[in-house]
Amino acid sequence: MSPEPTPSQTVGPFFHNALLDEDRSELVSPDHPEAIRIEGTVYDGAGEVVPDAMVEIWQANSSGRYDHPADDREDLPLDEDFSGFGRSGTDVDGKFSFVTLKPGPVPGPDGRMQAPHLMVSVFARGLLKRLVTRIYFPDEEEANASDPVLSSIEDRELRRTLVAGDEGGVLRFDIRLQGEGQTAFFAL
Repeated sequence: MSPEPTPSQTVGPFFHNALLDEDRSELVSPDHPEAIRIEGTVYDGAGEVVPDAMVEIWQANSSGRYDHPADDREDLPLDEDFSGFGRSGTDVDGKFSFVTLKPGPVPGPDGRMQAPHLMVSVFARGLLKRLVTRIYFPDEEEANASDPVLSSIEDRELRRTLVAGDEGGVLRFDIRLQGEGQTAFFAL
């Protein structure tokens, strides 16, 4: 007799509090001359807000260089005061926000330039693994059109889910985990 498989374990509600012991939603000061604000809401498959999700971002600095040892391009400045990493929990209304800098373009694995973007990870109860997506900028139409990752998504509606909306100086990026209008996620 073979053993029966056991149910997979999902992240419990504890992780929201345990991983958010430090506010990392402001990568730069709101009064920084190049600061941008990104706001959004996380929705589940039924369209309900997710009040205990965690959203992380990872990005290059405004010159297009990452604060990481693997990015050793000395021709681009490294900003010692900008880590490129942020983390925001969602509130009771499912909302998250970041204050950051618009990143510069970065080369992809094949050397082709990618449009300015933020890499995003979403953690929430019920997920076995983090979900990974990207935020692209609405004022980068030409760069977005030639971005190898964004242009690899054939469905135009799905591709649009990765471009933030400009709402009068605030970039809006809602994350829909499933269902109608689901955000495009990438398999890693």
